[in-house]
Amino acid sequence: MRIVFMGTPDFSVPVLEALADSRHQVTAVVTQPDKPKGRGNGISMSPVKEAALCRQIPVYQPERARDASFIEEMKKLSPDVMVVIAFGQILSKELLCVPVYGCVNIHASLLPKYRGASPIQWAVLNGDKETGITAMMMDEGMDTGDILEKRVIALEKKETGGSLFDRLSMLGGELILSTLDKMEKGTLVRTPQDHEAATYVKKIPKSFGEIDWTKDAVSIERLIRGLDPWPSAYTWLQGKLLKLWAGDVQASEEDKDNQAECGVILSASEDGLKIQTGKGILNITSLQIEGKKRMDTGAFLRGFPVEKGQRLGRS
Repeated sequence: MRIVFMGTPDFSVPVLEALADSRHQVTAVVTQPDKPKGRGNGISMSPVKEAALCRQIPVYQPERARDASFIEEMKKLSPDVMVVIAFGQILSKELLCVPVYGCVNIHASLLPKYRGASPIQWAVLNGDKETGITAMMMDEGMDTGDILEKRVIALEKKETGGSLFDRLSMLGGELILSTLDKMEKGTLVRTPQDHEAATYVKKIPKSFGEIDWTKDAVSIERLIRGLDPWPSAYTWLQGKLLKLWAGDVQASEEDKDNQAECGVILSASEDGLKIQTGKGILNITSLQIEGKKRMDTGAFLRGFPVEKGQRLGRS
């Protein structure tokens, strides 16, 4: 099949590589325009563009994929199908109608759950037992098209947003090849989504990572894992920004008689920083003070003394 691939971030690259290594022909790659990088005003290419150039695949970078001139360029390529994964722009009905077989989207959730921009993080934040990846036919809505195939995986006990990102990204390459094979054979079954069961998740801003210590320890521990590596969960210690990377929820029996305020450090040792939350105790085992590298709590305490009774959060 002649394929036009549309994607932008790291998450999209394994799917592009799977297609490029298959019997199919990737005739073009469409990705977001280059952006200025750093103070030197250098140019930053998307990971998808870098991967395409390495394979000598022609690259298109429209400011607006809805523009008539871009749509005409796509028509000239005569694609059998467009494969879209984390492209970053809404596609018009006219563009969706260009390929013979239509446009297939790979989405990092088990649709209709977690439509939108941050399905991976929310699977961890909500403590889901399983999640997965969905291939769907695209329509004009936001992740509303008919489901073609799914792959389901179980979340690990200490799953992070980053580890789940990597696992689902690799799974996408396997899924798209299966979907295209069935599409060619005419054996694909299109299943309309249950729109009443749909949930939506918006892009997560950096401010979402600031920890509210009045919340329970379980929720805060999930926040730390779900926002690792970006945008990260954080608090404040002695007026300095403190990112938290790992922790364990302590048995609830331990704080039955504890009257400490939320966010107060109950103990600081090689085993971690024990913090009082709104319900339960959270033992922080990996962290990063501003200006320093990520490290385990023992190493951190050797260079940054912390006393029992200090309170985390904005002063």
